[in-house]
Amino acid sequence: MQALFDFMGRRFRHGGLEVRSARGGAVWTLGPGEEPRAVIEVRDASVLTSILRNPALRFGETFMEGGWNPVDGSLLSVLEAGLALINSVELTPRERQLMKLRGHIGEINSPFSSRRNVAHHYDLDRELYAAFLDAGLFYSCAYYREPGMDLEAAQQAKCAHIAAKLDLRPGARVLDIGCGWGGLAMYLAEHHGVHVTGITLSKEQLAVARQRVNERGLDSRVELRLEDYRLTEGRFDAVVSVGMFEHVGRPQYPKFFRRVRELLKADGVALLHTIGRSTPPGFTNPWIRKHIFPGGYIPAASEVLEAIEAEGLVVSDLEIWRLHYAWTLAEWHRRFQAERELFRARFGERFCRMWEFYLQASEASFRWGDLVVFHFQLLRDQTRLPYTRGYLYRGVVDGARASVEP
Repeated sequence: MQALFDFMGRRFRHGGLEVRSARGGAVWTLGPGEEPRAVIEVRDASVLTSILRNPALRFGETFMEGGWNPVDGSLLSVLEAGLALINSVELTPRERQLMKLRGHIGEINSPFSSRRNVAHHYDLDRELYAAFLDAGLFYSCAYYREPGMDLEAAQQAKCAHIAAKLDLRPGARVLDIGCGWGGLAMYLAEHHGVHVTGITLSKEQLAVARQRVNERGLDSRVELRLEDYRLTEGRFDAVVSVGMFEHVGRPQYPKFFRRVRELLKADGVALLHTIGRSTPPGFTNPWIRKHIFPGGYIPAASEVLEAIEAEGLVVSDLEIWRLHYAWTLAEWHRRFQAERELFRARFGERFCRMWEFYLQASEASFRWGDLVVFHFQLLRDQTRLPYTRGYLYRGVVDGARASVEP
């Protein structure tokens, strides 16, 4: 077995994973064994065999099934070591091309498949999300503008930052593509006196969002629809999309940005908030694609810029958030763990382990991997906004240091 590990690990240059048999006696090492390294214990040899047949998929699935557990430290430390191993491999041009081709095939998202993919993750029990998200039900990266912010304050800071980038005027018409549970739409309507049209493909999110809008007396200013962006009509002063672009898929990028241009008035402003990768184009992990986000893909900036440029839109600003999502995910995981027994009773142990793996693998990818958050600010008229960023920070005490973790 060690000979097989050595063969598989011949391309790894950093990191190490030690695998121990639960029955004792057997120990195998993958990779050079340097830090970061971690130790796991497998239930029996069949678990290890299953992982070796398809590591990218079965490593997470066997954890869900209780086939292995961390020995030294937490699951997060195991995922850190795993990322170090994976990231140390230099792919050949042919391997990258094959991954790109496979990815494109898995990302062909028609209106029908898009609805099905969204339902897979977002049409879950509202109580699950309410238990680990902030009070505003924001399911995207928070913005820790200042040290010491809690999750609720950081999510509100995110909304304020987005609103500043949209340069909203009272009475403006705003389109929110992928409005989720309506948090951003309500914030913009309440704080900036605008009318917001929010669209989503999740029936569950729409029902909850409409109820929240009604409870806050915003029915006249916030309109929410079950609608695909490809079918939306009208012209808007601002178009915003937060945490939705990851579900679009590369084959649909030209159509997405064409629709943004068509829906945006000549003097309008658009803001795309999306997870991105700081490395060249890659591929979606098969475990994530199967169990969490079917049809999804996290883009490199080059892929997004190419699609934007082809549609004649002006990139007036590109901001990159580093570590903010790692801090957000860490807090989500902490809150999930506080309610874990409730979820285990309702959904089962396998579901809880799946959710833990998802949250912690995502956090590890933002802490030690290549994931960041992109803010693409887009215009049709390059003279629409001020020529420096000063307008974004009026009235904001910006005392934060990027290196200070909340």
